[in-house]
Amino acid sequence: MTVISRDSGGQQPLIRENRKTWSRVKRNYELYLFLLPIILVYLLFKYYPMYGVQIAFKDFSPSQGIWGSEWVGFQHFIDFFNSYNFWTIMKNTLTLSFLSLVFRFPAPIIIAIMLNQMLGKRYKKFIQTVIYAPHFISTVVLVGMLHVFLSPNSGLVNLIITWFGGEPILFMADEGWFRPLYILSGIWQETGFATIIYLAALAGVNPELHEAAIMDGASKWKRVWYVDIPSILPTIVILLILALGNVMSIGFEKAFLMQSDLNYATSNIIPTYVYELGIQKAQYSFSTAVGLFNSVINIILIVMVNRIAKKLTETSLW
Repeated sequence: MTVISRDSGGQQPLIRENRKTWSRVKRNYELYLFLLPIILVYLLFKYYPMYGVQIAFKDFSPSQGIWGSEWVGFQHFIDFFNSYNFWTIMKNTLTLSFLSLVFRFPAPIIIAIMLNQMLGKRYKKFIQTVIYAPHFISTVVLVGMLHVFLSPNSGLVNLIITWFGGEPILFMADEGWFRPLYILSGIWQETGFATIIYLAALAGVNPELHEAAIMDGASKWKRVWYVDIPSILPTIVILLILALGNVMSIGFEKAFLMQSDLNYATSNIIPTYVYELGIQKAQYSFSTAVGLFNSVINIILIVMVNRIAKKLTETSLW
């Protein structure tokens, strides 16, 4: 009787590699324990809810449940595209998102470069503390502050306007002021905290580059332009990719709190529209379809921007 043995030569390298991997995991298990909480959070709050995305393709009924509801395919998406306010909502969302990106994205870069050029350490720390503080104010408090300062009767801004002979302005009720207030309040609240990343990147710039530039007679402006900015360019590109990838996911909370019947024409964006349909009107399937459409657009944007950035700057997320 002849025994035919299989050649396991192809499996041996794989087995050895698996053993090496597990040995590294055992050796550094403390680091993996640090990752465990965030992995659980993502599994529980990011991936598990994806199970319910299927109701975007169903006529969901709470009594029948997700599996028992009838499939309707892409009908909810078609209804959204054919709705009378589709283009208005898209225009409001894209306009607010891109204006926020244009005005908010460069602000922390400029502030970080200015702080990096300061020589007085005490003054620098004081400025950093002052501009970081608004980040820790909740959105509810921020919108409340806007209502107080911009009140037509007792608001500080309108008092100054009336002192100079002007008429009080209904800032929070005027649809024309919604976008400027949204963007300016966002710059005030988030710019300081966003500078931390750029300050960390500037701290990693080789000081010998600045010394060489000074020896060549370069001014402070030229050293910023030809040394600092090129050195932090990879960081700028990565954050720009992430920002463009979330261009459709503009914050819901502040837009909803600032929204009123008088400024509804410009404040009605996709996140507030989803809330209105899904929570207030209980159109769960339709609102899920709108939210899924929003997420798909974000994915397409981040893939496209990442590919373009990789070709132009050789810096990308993947």
